[in-house]
Amino acid sequence: MASFVIEGGHRLQGEIVPQGAKNEVLQILCATLLTEEEVTVSNVPNILDVNNLIQMLRDMGVEVSKLSGDTYKFRAAEVDMDYLESEEFLGRCSRLRGSVMLVGPLLARFGRALIARPGGDKIGRRRLDTHFFGIQKLGASFDYDASKGVFTIHAERLKGTSMLLDEASVTGTANVIMASVLAEGTTVIYNAACEPYIQQLCRMLNSMGARISGIASNLLTIEGVKTLKGCSHRALPDMIEVGSFIGMAAMTGSELTIKDVSYGNLGIIPEIFRRLGIRLEQRGDDIYIPQQDHYQIESFMDGSIMTIADAPWPGLTPDLLSVMLVVATQAEGSVLIHQKMFESRLFFVDKLIDMGAQIILCDPHRAVVIGHDRNFPLRGGNMSSPDIRAGIALLIAALSAEGISRIHNIEQIDRGYQNIEQRLTALGARITRIE
Repeated sequence: MASFVIEGGHRLQGEIVPQGAKNEVLQILCATLLTEEEVTVSNVPNILDVNNLIQMLRDMGVEVSKLSGDTYKFRAAEVDMDYLESEEFLGRCSRLRGSVMLVGPLLARFGRALIARPGGDKIGRRRLDTHFFGIQKLGASFDYDASKGVFTIHAERLKGTSMLLDEASVTGTANVIMASVLAEGTTVIYNAACEPYIQQLCRMLNSMGARISGIASNLLTIEGVKTLKGCSHRALPDMIEVGSFIGMAAMTGSELTIKDVSYGNLGIIPEIFRRLGIRLEQRGDDIYIPQQDHYQIESFMDGSIMTIADAPWPGLTPDLLSVMLVVATQAEGSVLIHQKMFESRLFFVDKLIDMGAQIILCDPHRAVVIGHDRNFPLRGGNMSSPDIRAGIALLIAALSAEGISRIHNIEQIDRGYQNIEQRLTALGARITRIE
């Protein structure tokens, strides 16, 4: 297990380019199974979760060629369906949350799929009901072996239908979309997730010959086709990494430029940081954050305490609440952070309290942060990363703290952030990886 040793208190300066979007790329790679023709994907981040999925595809018989540092070519002409029953495949599934999105394309093209209960972050319950409900509505049948934790899914021929999803799940919507594009007839999905990454998936599938309308809305109509062809696709920059860098600049009082952010696809993210008092400027497709020694949290118009809560797109992504919580610890003012989706995601705040932050954890979903206005800097600490987003939040805290911090279990950070210590060291951070 690897660790980071961080010497805090150093300002950062310079330019940084966000990696390709992890959550989009996991969907796109699964979609390559929908055709036997070549699919080229660029802006693929070199992170643990993506690399694990690429290796799973190789082991399934997909021809994978790395064309350059961030560009891959996939050809799923001869998929080994028997491999899905192997202990190796099921073991990999159990360690990778994104593996659940293999079900839709496998079922659509081959009529069957096996999947172990997927793993991932320890942030509370993460239901699979939306995935299975939507795919069952298309005509699939599920069997679950509780002793092995393995789902077996069959469908001789998927048939289009109308459905109302019980939640706007991003991965659930992606799975149903990929199952529907080769189904017989028309599928209508209401309460579909409409994040930019879902929009990207739909546009990619349309370039492959699918017929999807309603893109960017929560009402999708999909006319099934018999086959899909190959295509080339470029992933968006990762909005979570963009938000992480904004928070990092604020906490360390640094002047940073974040390059090529695809500003139009960031939604409400810049505005929420502004509500925390952080100055930032859009310069073309870049974001410039000036050095800022103080930032003040806004109040609501009636004077009540600001509340920042996650919500389905175009609301705030839950993946940035951990970063915003940390940023608030050194602001002037107070804020209520309301994490609605996952009941364990705020449990890392005890580590921030040990570092000197003033946080009241009201319940598993809500925390009140009382900002220090930099009058009481955080102290270096010894901590462990419980999940990807808490991990980057703790790293931001350590970069701003006085003294030395150690973060263990940084494999969680590696799952979502590419070469993070090298990229930040180039900006002036003091981070050492200890294997």
